[in-house]
Amino acid sequence: MRLNELHDNPGATKSKKRIARGPGSGKGKTAGRGMKGQKSRSGVAIKGYEGGQMPLYQRLPKRGFTKPNRKAFSVVNLGLIQKFIDEGKLTGDVTEDSLIASGLVRRKLDGIRVLAKGAFTAKVSITVTGASGTAKAAVEAAGGALTLLPTVSSAE
Repeated sequence: MRLNELHDNPGATKSKKRIARGPGSGKGKTAGRGMKGQKSRSGVAIKGYEGGQMPLYQRLPKRGFTKPNRKAFSVVNLGLIQKFIDEGKLTGDVTEDSLIASGLVRRKLDGIRVLAKGAFTAKVSITVTGASGTAKAAVEAAGGALTLLPTVSSAE
């Protein structure tokens, strides 16, 4: 067998329909788009349009409220902090800047919040913007201290 003898199975490939190539093609003249109108033109997309009927996205009720000045915190679990301490990536007191420098947290956003998922045994002092009550209890049970930084209000 040579490269020039390679071919696909009969019927495996099908040539695409060439539209708007004259009356003999079966898709000539209007190219299957019907007569006139907005949808027969090029560059038109009518997403969500229901022919004058009130669109579904407008019929459904709007619920809830989005607070415009809400705070977004980077979240880190105690188990991950313990893992980084064991690997030697975090040493000494743990602060927000040391968490970012170690690569555990990518960016600070409005602060870093510590949650209690995972086991924590290190006797270190952690200084962050926020923490859950169980995380604070877990750090103190391990013999460490968890202090919270004062939050900056958006009214200033």
